Amino acid sequence: MSSNVPAWTGVYPAATTQFTQDGALDVGATQKLLTALVDDGVDGLVVLGTCGENNSLTAEEKNTILRAAVEAVGTRVPLVAGVSELTTARAIEYSRDAEAIGIHALMVLPAMVYVPTPEELFVHFKMVADATQLPVMLYNNPPAYRVSIGFETLDKLVPVSNVVAIKESAPDPRRFTDLFNRYGERYVLLAGLDDVALEGLFLGATGWISGLTSAFPQESVALVKAFRDGDFDRARAIYRWFMPLLHLDAEHDLVQSIKLAEQIMGRGTEHVRLPRLPLQGQRRDDVVAMVEKAAATRPTLIKNAA
Repeated sequence: MSSNVPAWTGVYPAATTQFTQDGALDVGATQKLLTALVDDGVDGLVVLGTCGENNSLTAEEKNTILRAAVEAVGTRVPLVAGVSELTTARAIEYSRDAEAIGIHALMVLPAMVYVPTPEELFVHFKMVADATQLPVMLYNNPPAYRVSIGFETLDKLVPVSNVVAIKESAPDPRRFTDLFNRYGERYVLLAGLDDVALEGLFLGATGWISGLTSAFPQESVALVKAFRDGDFDRARAIYRWFMPLLHLDAEHDLVQSIKLAEQIMGRGTEHVRLPRLPLQGQRRDDVVAMVEKAAATRPTLIKNAA
């Protein structure tokens, strides 16, 4: 197993993959973005998740991005690769490639498009986990992937020792308590939906896998630090300031919104790959206004710490 095993604590941005205007991979810009996030104090990085437009890349391109991440970041923070494939066989092949490249952990999604039964979901996760020595975090996001990782599946995965964590993106925060009541500390839980992140931390999540951190990393790190320090007034103040943007993470155009926010904050571009298109018209105007307002009203404590 990797020597840089994630502690699954703190802030893990779901980093974007950068493209040129004509849709080609921009490896240098992606590396610059990842390095900047680490410099701003994040605790780990998720690459090639939803925000990384995993399913818009070829297998070769995915490996190119993984190699670029290892080259740029090394072991400064743990690197977690999203595993988002159409079939179990492809997920296994990709996971083995990621391990060989030097990635430190995997975030495994259900097989794309197909809606599995609980038994099919269990088999998919177990076969991927069995194919690698890396620690595995399951990604539960029922609104996006049309399946919930239920108790029936999680019960069967308890003996699979390298399935260690769950990124919980169900919009109902009661799920955190239900998981703790059933499994105790068997699975590490991380908040995965930006606009219930603080609720997740209060209910026992050890970290936050965040989309909007890519645009506002200092504020994200400060929020989690305030929570850890017991300064709940400060954590709540940052969270309330952040919330209009955090709601974007729950929308279907979250990737375009996050990339646009990155561009406004000088951290990347809004270029996406088809079938996605950059935000247009009123939607784009609304997101620009939200980001600009957030930038102009950044919490005083953050300004002083910058």
